[in-house]
Amino acid sequence: MRWNLPLLERYIFRIAGAAFLTSLGALTAVIWLSQALREMNLVTGKGQTLFVFFQITMLGLPALVMVIASLALFIAVLYALNRLNGDSELIVMNAAGCPPTLVLRPLAVLTLLVSLMVGMMTTWLMPESFRSLRELVTKVRADVVSRIVQEGKFVSLDNGILFHFRERQPAGGMGGVLIHDSRDPRVSTTYLAARGQLTEHENSMYLLLEKGSMQRQDSQGRDSSVIAFDRYVFDLDQFEQASGTIHYKPREWRTSELMFKLDRRDPKLSGLYSRYRVELHDRLSNILYPFATLAIAFAALGNARTTRQSRGAAILGAVAGLVVLRIAGFGAASIAVRSVGGIWLMYLVPVIATALGVFFSVRASAPVKRKQWVDIAGIVEWFERRLPARFRSAA
Repeated sequence: MRWNLPLLERYIFRIAGAAFLTSLGALTAVIWLSQALREMNLVTGKGQTLFVFFQITMLGLPALVMVIASLALFIAVLYALNRLNGDSELIVMNAAGCPPTLVLRPLAVLTLLVSLMVGMMTTWLMPESFRSLRELVTKVRADVVSRIVQEGKFVSLDNGILFHFRERQPAGGMGGVLIHDSRDPRVSTTYLAARGQLTEHENSMYLLLEKGSMQRQDSQGRDSSVIAFDRYVFDLDQFEQASGTIHYKPREWRTSELMFKLDRRDPKLSGLYSRYRVELHDRLSNILYPFATLAIAFAALGNARTTRQSRGAAILGAVAGLVVLRIAGFGAASIAVRSVGGIWLMYLVPVIATALGVFFSVRASAPVKRKQWVDIAGIVEWFERRLPARFRSAA
């Protein structure tokens, strides 16, 4: 694809585009590696395959890219402008009469592409990846007992769920099963069974316990009960849901669902309507942040500077501006949870940052008018008008 831009604009776009891709790749790799190391327990402690490990870690990439894209754009713009300044290319273009828009246009094209990428990530790819991640994690949890748990070991299947069986038996059975459920802070339940067998029904996994007992005890140890059973079915599909139904978190809802299906009276929201509403506007407002990032970076280094003029202070000022921008964005999102007015603030923060960046860029590029304290030419003209004619002709 060939951009319809002048030669200088294509040159600037190539520098900034290469820096953006490099920064995005490096930052994504570093953060992905840190998250992948935390998920290594899937392979080492829970016996999952490397394929499942990479699936879980890769499904988190869209959310990473969405957050990192604006930072990578900021680094790319600063790098491109600093390089043009360091090689005196901005000074030459300024001396040749090139307007600042010549430098701004290719950076604006790159920013528009980044904004479209962020919009696609935040409105479509990120919620879909979170949904797929939820389904995959559910399958992994259901698969813990059949493929991962080793006989004679106590394994935490989920927060508050401890599982143990004594030995494997023919046909995939397990002998001497123990399950301790302490998810409810008021009551803890312990299941003991002579035998356990995994069964699947309508795409749901269950553990069939035979010839055992269920012991319940309150948190204070005052009230306890023991119930014997011949057969008991333990649901393995939804460890974290006591009711067995999936309640998607705000980030897992599709954007179309947040826009058209969000109802304050829905009992499934359980008073969390404002969080779902903020999630929708957070996705939409994220599209504006690349433009604010460009405005801050261009206001700092968009104008030509000589080698004697330090650029370090300008770069530090741009970094401080970006930090303030992100803090203000997080603060607006927090206010929006409690107040409807905060929703407008979520959009105003990047818009105001963009406007301030444009204002300071125009102000810095405007020619400085210096006051002339002594008008030599006017003084000479005043004296000439008052000299006699013969002196004016001689002059």
